[in-house]
Amino acid sequence: MTARAELRALTGVRGIAAWWVVLYHIRLSIAGLPPFWLALFAKGYLAVDFFFLLSGFVLWLSWNDRLRSGGIGAIPGFLWRRLARIWPLHLFMLACATALALALAAIGKGDAQAFPFAALPLHILLLQNWGFTDRLAWNDPSWSISTEWAAYILFPVLAIVLDWRRVPTAGIVAAIVALGVLLHAAMAGALTLGTDIWSLGLRRCLIEFVMGTATCALWSRYRTTPIGPAMVALFVFGGAVTACALGARETLVVPCGCAAGLLALALTSGLPGNPLAAPFFHRLGEISYATYLGHFLLFVVVKLVLVRDAHAVPPPVIALYLALVLASSVVLYARVEQPAQERMNRLAKTWRAGSRRHASAVSS
Repeated sequence: MTARAELRALTGVRGIAAWWVVLYHIRLSIAGLPPFWLALFAKGYLAVDFFFLLSGFVLWLSWNDRLRSGGIGAIPGFLWRRLARIWPLHLFMLACATALALALAAIGKGDAQAFPFAALPLHILLLQNWGFTDRLAWNDPSWSISTEWAAYILFPVLAIVLDWRRVPTAGIVAAIVALGVLLHAAMAGALTLGTDIWSLGLRRCLIEFVMGTATCALWSRYRTTPIGPAMVALFVFGGAVTACALGARETLVVPCGCAAGLLALALTSGLPGNPLAAPFFHRLGEISYATYLGHFLLFVVVKLVLVRDAHAVPPPVIALYLALVLASSVVLYARVEQPAQERMNRLAKTWRAGSRRHASAVSS
């Protein structure tokens, strides 16, 4: 069984996490939402921490060997492919946000806080969450894409310099714990991981991204005998959840708990009958990036067009909105994200072919 097949269920989890973020952003607008669900949805920002860990995990699995063997020469190709993955849909949503901002300004409802044109170049270049701004703006969820881009830039150095395969298992576990403690200290006394995202989000991403690479190293060691280690990881995850419920500091407990949860999910991903690998959940995961980047602006439009009280949106309108999120995610994935990614990757192949032909002509 290939690693890709074994980890199919992680794609399904990514889809569930994206929808948790959706519910987080709309929770305060749902009329009559029971307290339990309000509290559950209120923690949806933690799905982003899972994304950061998962990103480090997947990139270590798929690119570590290629970057180590290819050295510096492999870095441009890696960065281009990562840019092709995240940038086109981000630019498309940014264009939609710009159109919305101009339309609102034309009818006298412009919002300079939500749509600051002076900061637009930073958003275009994916630099908006590198400490240059003091608020989320334009398409709020894109802050994490900005920090992911920073992680991608640093990843080749990490892959070339650090080889987790040479580190004893106890050392990897200790490193994950130490990184969790480092993140807690780096959050500067924040009570939650979602505090002051514009200033603390970058360090949150980078540290959890590295934790994800170490988690992948643990998975690689136990993938052939997964049950015992998965049970241990699941126990650690449950302990982290319990500790948070009892009042432990989220910034200290959640990152390591998420790493344990990711390890348990990865180790059990290939088990027969895993529901997370089912076609429905796998499809949700495939379109999860479109869900994540597309839902926020869509809710802004729905509230402007369909409701009078943005803080008490009736359930039928919420149901319509969720259906629109799903439909728009399918369309964005099929019509924007995938075609643009493929075009950028084909362009890179054309450039490489041209470079080889030029080098051959010069040498001859």
